[in-house]
Amino acid sequence: MPKHIIKRYMPDHQRVKEHKHLQIFGSLLRSSDLWHLNRHSISGAFSVGLFIAWVPIPFQMVLAAAAAIYFRVNLPISVGLVWITNPITMPILFWLAYWVGAGILGTPPINIEFAQSYQWLKDILPLIWKPFLLGCLINGTVSAVAGYYGIRTFWIWHVGRQWKRRQLQRRR
Repeated sequence: MPKHIIKRYMPDHQRVKEHKHLQIFGSLLRSSDLWHLNRHSISGAFSVGLFIAWVPIPFQMVLAAAAAIYFRVNLPISVGLVWITNPITMPILFWLAYWVGAGILGTPPINIEFAQSYQWLKDILPLIWKPFLLGCLINGTVSAVAGYYGIRTFWIWHVGRQWKRRQLQRRR
């Protein structure tokens, strides 16, 4: 994997360690495993970040940081990937989760309009929580597995391609 490209976009370690929401982890943020850029760390970070992105709670970044620390994978990538579910994409992704869960449970989906408000949660969530959470779990698991193996496959392909390129250059 082109480490120099990833490093260019990675935030400074010290800046991440000083982030106000990550202070609860204290000295755990000093582990060098959280900052490695290798096949295991990056693919694990994709798995963690993509799974946590489907967890429908606020402060997903803190949960992703805790999971990255627990699994000893790259912290900034894990935390950054939870932003796949942001205020713009959340209605679409969570509707998809509800649709998947309803399909698996065999319940007909209710045609609802999503609104980011407490009143909507109070009125609609009791009607849809089972298929919604099941869909989030399934989509999160599928995303995590696909992200893990997709990044590992890409990494191996890229390294193999670079190795072949170096071999050709040596022969010239």
